[in-house]
Amino acid sequence: MRGRVARNGDTPASTGNVANIVTVVRIFMAPVFIWLLLADRGELGPLRWVAAVIFVVAIVTDTVDGILARRQNLVTDFGKILDPIADKVLTGGALVALSILGELWWWVTIVILIREFGITIFRFAVIRTRVIPAVASGKLKTVLQAVGISLLLFPFWTIVGVWVLWLGWIVMALALALTVISGVDFFVKYRQQNRQKA
Repeated sequence: MRGRVARNGDTPASTGNVANIVTVVRIFMAPVFIWLLLADRGELGPLRWVAAVIFVVAIVTDTVDGILARRQNLVTDFGKILDPIADKVLTGGALVALSILGELWWWVTIVILIREFGITIFRFAVIRTRVIPAVASGKLKTVLQAVGISLLLFPFWTIVGVWVLWLGWIVMALALALTVISGVDFFVKYRQQNRQKA
């Protein structure tokens, strides 16, 4: 836990630095969001709106912790592992909850979860030899997932029309495609790293 917590510098950063703390907060926001979403039971009442807001706030912290880590030179191997896990807990929980409510096809959720947790398990399997950062396509995939989920969470279609719901499904379709593509890209990059070190 020794090291820099918030200030900028060239000395080693603490694993308990402010950027990693924000990431941990995002993880703890996930169960609150999921509980509220399921407690609403698809009735699109106040709990649904609160759950959607919490999801968006939690997603925004993903940008915040990244900015803090880079700007203050607080990037750590622990943060590189924790950040994608936090994303997967939040988005994975949202996808499962939406499928439970019957608002998203289960096969979409299953394909995304297999990719997400498959790569997470792989990261842990090789963590002793290297820490593999997220690829660019993976970051774009996360953005599309967040936008698609947000469009499905906020029941704006009850106010402005069903086209919002269709937009959410289209974005989720793009996110699904990029999820698979980025998974392949991840292993291609990993193989290239192995060749460079050989």
